[in-house]
Amino acid sequence: MGDVSMVGLMGRVTGTVGPGLVGEVIVRVRGGAEHFLAYPAQGAQRIESGTVVMVVEYLPPRTVYVSPAYDS
Repeated sequence: MGDVSMVGLMGRVTGTVGPGLVGEVIVRVRGGAEHFLAYPAQGAQRIESGTVVMVVEYLPPRTVYVSPAYDS
């Protein structure tokens, strides 16, 4: 799956994403749901578990950079 097809997909944080942390998100892709290692798109941002996020960048095979999908 190329970079273009992952960028813009929505997911949900399953392990806190933040500076100094390797977070985790689940994203619906390829007809199912898959877990990816996740980092914040904005370096100092902390994104708590349960937050809906959007994939901003994809680094194959299993790493994404994400930002919250909605303002809170």
